[in-house]
Amino acid sequence: MKALTYQSSRNVSVETVPDPVLQQEDDVLLRVTATAICGSDLHIFRGKIPDMESGDILGHEFMGIVEETGKGVTRLKKGDRVVVPFTIACGQCFFCNKTLFAACETTNPGRGAIMNKKNVRSGAGLFGYSHLYGGYPGGQAEFVRVPKANVGPLVIPPGLADEQVLFLSDILPTGYQAAVNGEVGPGSTVAIFGAGPVGLMAAASARLLGAERIFMVDEHAYRLDFAQATYGVEPINFKDIDDPAGAIIERTDFRGVDASIDAVGFEAKGSTLETVLTDLKLEGSSGKALRQAIAATRRGGVVSVPGVYAGFIHGFLFGDAFEKGLTFKMGQTHAQQHMPKLLKHIQAGDLKPEVIITHHMALEDAARGYDIFEKAEEACRKVVLTPSRPPPVAPVALEADRTLPL
Repeated sequence: MKALTYQSSRNVSVETVPDPVLQQEDDVLLRVTATAICGSDLHIFRGKIPDMESGDILGHEFMGIVEETGKGVTRLKKGDRVVVPFTIACGQCFFCNKTLFAACETTNPGRGAIMNKKNVRSGAGLFGYSHLYGGYPGGQAEFVRVPKANVGPLVIPPGLADEQVLFLSDILPTGYQAAVNGEVGPGSTVAIFGAGPVGLMAAASARLLGAERIFMVDEHAYRLDFAQATYGVEPINFKDIDDPAGAIIERTDFRGVDASIDAVGFEAKGSTLETVLTDLKLEGSSGKALRQAIAATRRGGVVSVPGVYAGFIHGFLFGDAFEKGLTFKMGQTHAQQHMPKLLKHIQAGDLKPEVIITHHMALEDAARGYDIFEKAEEACRKVVLTPSRPPPVAPVALEADRTLPL
């Protein structure tokens, strides 16, 4: 099959690789019909995620048709059309029983082997996201093996196009969980740092939950223009405003917002000192976006962090957070927890995640898609890839004998 593979920093390519096979009784094999490039994939592309190996198959946002099932699969059958969450969860461990699927204790042998030496439980495995997260081949491919198929994949009813539901795999539940963690409700004021795909889904979710005002901070005018036209945000371009948090405070009677959502994460462009420390491997993340989120949030408010962070942060203003009495909620998304509810909102027309798509490309053009997305060229917001391999053709019954199998 064809698959998008990691070779080295800023070097990915579509290669011919062996087709996946069933390995466990609760596996399914999926023929991928749509897959997307996620902002988190750019961390890998830039060489920021450890334990990547040449030839690893990328991609954790995908959906498709079930082609083969293991004998232990009870919830799916061949021919089912499903969206697959990016986290792989067993459904039976301590955390899965609490619906904290991203904290699954059993599906990440990669990190588990490292962390358990320190008697620390590992989190869930992820598709296409390094051997630190289990080394599972991803879905930017023609076919993918999906483990734990009785827990993760969500069957999609007829009448919905792939692009309407594809983002149930990651960015939509991630944006929604960020808004829920921010305790967003009717009348809420919210600041969202980052107008990438997750930030846009957080804005859509905040509106769904009843937010009254949404401030959105980003450096790309085209993203802010889209967010303003689509979700009614109040845009703040930090190329024009040095202190976005200060501007937000001024516009909220000098109190700040009820909740701030940091949808940027560890690759925020920080200070010169932060850049040097990161280059020297003395810290893992820039704290610029997080500092702005803390500053913009009112006393007693919530800072919600869906953006990825790693290691130490220079200049984390814990004293300010303590003095303001802030609550922090963060972490990987428990996608399986939110997917059924969000599917109903899509069916009802309450959510239209597909509107953020700007580029439809063939899988063979995935490397170009990464380059465009990474450089924010061509007003790129979201790239969806379509594998070119056609579905298997069923034999046609003869007119004289309709008893032949279809």
